[in-house]
Amino acid sequence: MSQARCRLSAAVLLIASSTTAAAQSVTLPDVVVTATRTPQPIQRTGSAITVITAEEIERSATSPTRSVDDLFRRVPGVSLTQAGGPGQVQTVRIRGGDVRHTLVLIDGIRMNDPVSTGREFDFANLVLADIERIEVLRGPQSALYGSDAMGGVINIITRRGRGAPKASLAVEGGSFNTKEARGTVSGGNERVDFSVGFAGLDTDGFSAFGYRIPRLRYLAPGGFEKDGADRRGVTGRVGVNVTDDVRVEFGGGSNYNRAEYDAAFLPFPDTPSLATSRLHNGYGRLIADTFGGALRHTVTTFANRTEREFRDVTFGLFGSTQQTDFIGDRAGAEYQGDLSLGSFGLLTFGARAEREKADSFAETLAPFATPRARTIEAEQTTRSAFALHQVSLGERLHLSLGGRVDDVDDVDRFATWRATAAYQIPETGTKLRSSVGTGGKAPSLFQLYSPAFGTASLESERSIGVDAGIDQTFLNGGVTLSATAFHNRYKDLIDFAASPGCRIDQAFGCYFNVARADTSGFELSGEFAMVPEFFRLRVVYTHLKAVGQAIDPLTGLDGPELRLARRPADEGRIGFVFTPLAGLTVEPSIVFVGKRFSSFGEIDRLPSYARIDAYAEYKLNDTFSLYGRAQNLTDTHYEEVKNYGTAGRSFYAGLRATW
Repeated sequence: MSQARCRLSAAVLLIASSTTAAAQSVTLPDVVVTATRTPQPIQRTGSAITVITAEEIERSATSPTRSVDDLFRRVPGVSLTQAGGPGQVQTVRIRGGDVRHTLVLIDGIRMNDPVSTGREFDFANLVLADIERIEVLRGPQSALYGSDAMGGVINIITRRGRGAPKASLAVEGGSFNTKEARGTVSGGNERVDFSVGFAGLDTDGFSAFGYRIPRLRYLAPGGFEKDGADRRGVTGRVGVNVTDDVRVEFGGGSNYNRAEYDAAFLPFPDTPSLATSRLHNGYGRLIADTFGGALRHTVTTFANRTEREFRDVTFGLFGSTQQTDFIGDRAGAEYQGDLSLGSFGLLTFGARAEREKADSFAETLAPFATPRARTIEAEQTTRSAFALHQVSLGERLHLSLGGRVDDVDDVDRFATWRATAAYQIPETGTKLRSSVGTGGKAPSLFQLYSPAFGTASLESERSIGVDAGIDQTFLNGGVTLSATAFHNRYKDLIDFAASPGCRIDQAFGCYFNVARADTSGFELSGEFAMVPEFFRLRVVYTHLKAVGQAIDPLTGLDGPELRLARRPADEGRIGFVFTPLAGLTVEPSIVFVGKRFSSFGEIDRLPSYARIDAYAEYKLNDTFSLYGRAQNLTDTHYEEVKNYGTAGRSFYAGLRATW
């Protein structure tokens, strides 16, 4: 095999974030892709990044098919919010940023919804089928990934097939009449590899509004109606090594989510409303080594579509049934070059063109039908150019400096930059790291062109963020501790305001660049595997101060500084892994979330809570395993969003087969 082929195979293997060689059981160094857009050992990375492994995804106490709740609580600096049970809207914030400041990628492809209010991503629309790992990169990353990455990046990496064909299947059932199944098929050799995964869920669920909230019982003396969910998805990828120096890859997936929800307008909040969402994505990728492997070219074409349909039912004197459809399309192409400069490091450069389109339609179904009418028809094209230089000075100091320009047609052009440093002290098992960078986010199509609320003159949001941390290992890696301090400053944030500056037909308000915010705090995490074959412990904790100020769009005067909504000051997770018997694994965990406000303006204070979950698995033989999950063992009453229910004590059991 040629040297170029070896380099290409290694690069592709690392890009897939694999942990084993194609036909061997050789463990590779812990490598991350998202932090620099190229495979790099995590010890050389100056950014704060956390990897969630495939094993952790399978052992999630809340199940990867139902929710990403337990998964992202394993990551410091990440907060989750879900307005009810399975299938309800679920969003993620990183380091106190808004949900629209979290960029979500699948195999490096941008997935944020082009037609949502702020281009945010709803994790209720995602089924984690056949996932190799999830990388969570914290801090402003616009210099690497452009708009939407002001708070951080979540990159979901699907499995790459390798070795002899193999398959897995898991079936599970439990509380709320929940039934789910997951399966994978994968394999590969030196020329061709493939992987396909599927997952599905059906549950009767519980009422999104009011479930297990005693103060609301008077609204439904006979009990609230259940809001069920039906979710399924499939992912796949296939790769072909065309020659020793060229590889092509195709991948994608399709997700479907149907969930009943409550419109939640008093005095009749418990309604038979229904939301249906579909998420489709596909990509093609060419990877080619030239000049003996010194220059690698990666060309990617991609397209995805988000379809959301809401049948919103309201009761009362002015009750009605409204149907609204949202369709968001994204398509584009990206080139990335990686030029090896020998002792002068690695230069990554590239360009990207992307078109986003938003369509929405509305109609009244009852009490009087009205014709279906288009409410939004808008599109925009973004062209970007980026570069990142990485260099190591000796074996200890690793530096990177990069920048990017994003040009959004007829909207804005903004430049961002980013620098990182990592310093290793192998003698003591220490890594010191820091990063600083700026962020930019172009206004969404909804904020610009919504007939009811849009403002066509909006400017991009801006931010700057800095962090510094230390990673320390003891006892030959048996104990790992990590601490990071961070600070982010946001300006020109887009907010909704009722102001004389709105158009005469915008009586309820419109969007302005009228807010700024500061978020700061520290993140702690630790892993203790002093007796790896018997007991392990993992601790994650985040302290956050997140405050914001609204600015009067006419006078420019600052409003009061207030805590931002749905950002707890303190939250964390403690997870234990016991292996008391051969083949038996027990993993209880405790989740703690501190006090926070559910609504803007420090309104609707929510009390702190602690929840105990558990996962247990017993391996019967090389093929079959029995497992069980328990959620909220103490039956704690709590709310993620004011007046919306959360699951009480619930249990699930399943059987997994691998062959």
